[in-house]
Amino acid sequence: MSAQSNQSNNFESEIFANSLLTVELGGASETVMRGYNEEGDRLHDGLPQALSGVAKIAVLGWSSQGPAQAQNIRDSLYSAGLGDKTQVVVGLRDGSKSRAGAEEAGFNVKNGTLDTVEGAIDDADLSLMLISDAAMAKHGQEFVGLAKSGSVIGLSHGFWLGHLENMGEAPRPDVGIIGVCPKGMGPSVRKLYEQDSGINTSFAVSQGGQRETDLALGWSRMLGAPYTFQTTLENEWRSDIFGERAVLLGGVHGIVEAMYKDLTVSGAMRDVPAYLHVVESLVGPISSTISEKGLKGLYDSIPEDEKPVFRQAYRSAYGPLRELTEKIYADVSSGREIAEVIADNERDYPMFEIGGTPMWQVGAEVRMNPLTVAEVEIDTKVAGVYAAAMMAQVDVLMSKGHHMSEIVNESIIEAVDSLNPYMKKAGVAHMVDNCSVTARRGSRKWAPQYEAVMAQAVLPNIDGADNGAFDDFENHPVHGVLSELAKMRPPVAIAL
Repeated sequence: MSAQSNQSNNFESEIFANSLLTVELGGASETVMRGYNEEGDRLHDGLPQALSGVAKIAVLGWSSQGPAQAQNIRDSLYSAGLGDKTQVVVGLRDGSKSRAGAEEAGFNVKNGTLDTVEGAIDDADLSLMLISDAAMAKHGQEFVGLAKSGSVIGLSHGFWLGHLENMGEAPRPDVGIIGVCPKGMGPSVRKLYEQDSGINTSFAVSQGGQRETDLALGWSRMLGAPYTFQTTLENEWRSDIFGERAVLLGGVHGIVEAMYKDLTVSGAMRDVPAYLHVVESLVGPISSTISEKGLKGLYDSIPEDEKPVFRQAYRSAYGPLRELTEKIYADVSSGREIAEVIADNERDYPMFEIGGTPMWQVGAEVRMNPLTVAEVEIDTKVAGVYAAAMMAQVDVLMSKGHHMSEIVNESIIEAVDSLNPYMKKAGVAHMVDNCSVTARRGSRKWAPQYEAVMAQAVLPNIDGADNGAFDDFENHPVHGVLSELAKMRPPVAIAL
């Protein structure tokens, strides 16, 4: 196991000083910003200072993050008494089908809050680029070129910077570049805000100094984030694109497909019991136990006489899945995955249906009987394999020097708290296809490779003898980090 990098993850802000706290995560200290006070009230203090001189915020795009962020920011500005001082303008391309949705949300031409992309960014002080990755790759330099000198560009994903790195290019130097990245899908960002909760975010400053740091923290506060963690946009795009191809989307999909087929083809179980033991167990009690008690808590919750089954499942899965996870990270970090996504988008390469296999057809029937699903318990083998997949991703990110808050959020918390609820509600396609095109393409590419590794290297050994040390799991630093971050969970869980 490689140690975490010693790079600093502490920041300062006089404006938000009363909301900053220092936490110890995996042997390193990280500064975190709270978005709520001890009474559970959303904080708006600091926004007038952070937004000083910001008369116009442009929000470009209206797909997943655009609607949520535009509305949350607008509502927070009014709550902070800034609604008449800072205007939120949505920018959409001419002929956009999203125009009706923006108008329904209160952004329209008559009140000056709906414009073209060019009109929105023209004199904006902060321009949030929430258009698709494909559009950002194609038009990003053009759109950023329209921004006035000294303004700030906001990203909620570092994909564009990864693309520029591939092309040997860089953003223009006379604008600030910041990022605020919610740890969940746009609809959840909005829904939880309306429930006086929120979704945690990470923030970064790629170009700029203290002004840009304060502005990024203010942006996160306007989104309603309970806690804001620091990262870099270079690390963010690597961990984000990697994570969705690995355990978050592609990995979990390939794992459940392989384990379901193993049970049904061998005749060990019929289709409905197999679905319950694999999928419903993973998205139900396994995910909820990890969410509430962590990975160590998952193992501790297993009855003593079944713990050897968990240990053997974990051991059989960790090595092969770690090798595959290393491969994914290498392909992402090198820029190959970004280049492939862009090429597939340019030639309009079709995305095949992923929810039509026999397992998901069985799942549609199972979900029609809530009582059956309610009786599902933790399947020990599935729990051991899933824990191994998560730990493999954690260890790869640790070996690459990512911060522990980012590692745990991208490998564990986002899976059980933000994504798996979508699969539980309506199957894998509902989870994957509510994500970005970049995530959808990556998940479709790597899920079959997870399934193959499971079928060829993991499942043939899963019923072997329980032998060998288990210390690497039991003594892993991630358990302490999860315990700390559990204290920073949003006050309301995602409900779909």
